[in-house]
Amino acid sequence: MKTLTSTLLLLVTAALVPAETPKESDYYKITTFDTPKETALEVSSIELLPNNKLALGTRRGEIWTVSGAEGDPARVEYKLFASGQHEVMGLAWKDGSLYETCRYEVARLKDEDGDGRADTFATVTDKWGVSGDYHEYAFGTRFDKNGDLWVTLCLTGSFGSDIDFRGWAMRVKPDGSLVPTCSGIRSPGGMGFDADGEVYYTDNQGPWHGACTLQHLIPGTFQGHPGGFRWYDKAPNMGPRPVEPKTKSRLVAERERVKELVPPVVYMVHGKIGNSSSFIVCDLSKGKFGPFQKQLFIADQSHSNISRVFVEEVNGIKQGVVFPFLKGLKSGPIGGCMNDSGQLFAGGSDRGWGAAGGKPFSFERVDWTGKVPFEVHEMHAKPDGFQLTFTEPVDPATASSPASYKAREFTYIYQGDYGSPEVDDVIPQITSAVVGADNKSVRLTFDKLTKGHIHELHLDGVKSASGNPLLHPVAYYTLNEIPTK
Repeated sequence: MKTLTSTLLLLVTAALVPAETPKESDYYKITTFDTPKETALEVSSIELLPNNKLALGTRRGEIWTVSGAEGDPARVEYKLFASGQHEVMGLAWKDGSLYETCRYEVARLKDEDGDGRADTFATVTDKWGVSGDYHEYAFGTRFDKNGDLWVTLCLTGSFGSDIDFRGWAMRVKPDGSLVPTCSGIRSPGGMGFDADGEVYYTDNQGPWHGACTLQHLIPGTFQGHPGGFRWYDKAPNMGPRPVEPKTKSRLVAERERVKELVPPVVYMVHGKIGNSSSFIVCDLSKGKFGPFQKQLFIADQSHSNISRVFVEEVNGIKQGVVFPFLKGLKSGPIGGCMNDSGQLFAGGSDRGWGAAGGKPFSFERVDWTGKVPFEVHEMHAKPDGFQLTFTEPVDPATASSPASYKAREFTYIYQGDYGSPEVDDVIPQITSAVVGADNKSVRLTFDKLTKGHIHELHLDGVKSASGNPLLHPVAYYTLNEIPTK
């Protein structure tokens, strides 16, 4: 009897112990392409073109078209489409023309004779200012559901706005008119849409930003940095200038004073998720990129990585959670896009800031291998905790134990000084962990939630039903609002 019992225990234990610790490359493969030898291909924007081609805009003012990037990397072909532009930070294809956003304009480029080179260059709008300061980048989007292009304009340096609409988000209407849309921009790193067509941008750590952030661009709102308030005089559609936020405060407190202030959707926690957030890509591949349909993938130029973000709306405000996803890109990703086949293309540069990847520039592709990683799939805020869903069934014994989880709540100082330490720590107790009937969800109850804090959750003790640990056992949820039910 003892022998039989021991054998059964060994079999159960073996079933819960993976043969090898899972790693990111088991699930997502990075392919690094050779690039044209006659240029430093510092990719800053990527757009899908007809016939499986891509357009790559670069920091050096070139636009290249690429054929074959979806297949064998040895068969990729590049062709120079245009040059002489100025830091192409946005590309959009529409009706046979390529639209670029660079420092000083949105322009429409067209290949009239079919030889693969742009023949016509037409300014769509150039109604914002450029002083020559190094910091005055302009990031653009594809066309939104209303046919508009969106542009975010970096401040002059980190603190101020020396010329028209620096520190603002603008919309370019189909007739070329430029509409001031949001104030409070600091230093964008990328722009993109969610599955519903809502517009977001990433801002970078600095004055009034304790960490990099994902921001929701709602027309008429203030995004957090008052350096560009002077241009309200030229934006009558925006209404009166907001109240100045108080420095050394907390954003949750200033939301009560400054009615136009919209909090970050997610803090991309400094030093842990990244230091310089860049492109935003929404997975619309219907499962071809894995189990994360309609979630956002956000790159970090400094850490040479990509993180995953799940967003929900609570009390009318967007908020959500960021998880680590994939590290190991060869340079600092800036431009990115995903094709209909679920292949994620990324390119970038390390010039000016450096990047963990180590190479001065890169163009790469990320493919799902078909294996599903054991991950937290979604994290939903509840009045007294969080509801977690997982990509695979959990082991009920580990997932139902509060000891498998550790939590911390913190925030940043909302201030005019550069950056912020993590402050106002709260260590909540996880009082219960209840596994759902589907074996793929867990309801965590906390003894305290703190509005406005990032809720850091570690799940090191949770195992899958097959014995695997979580590939990434940490989550950072930005709790702008606490639900009432």
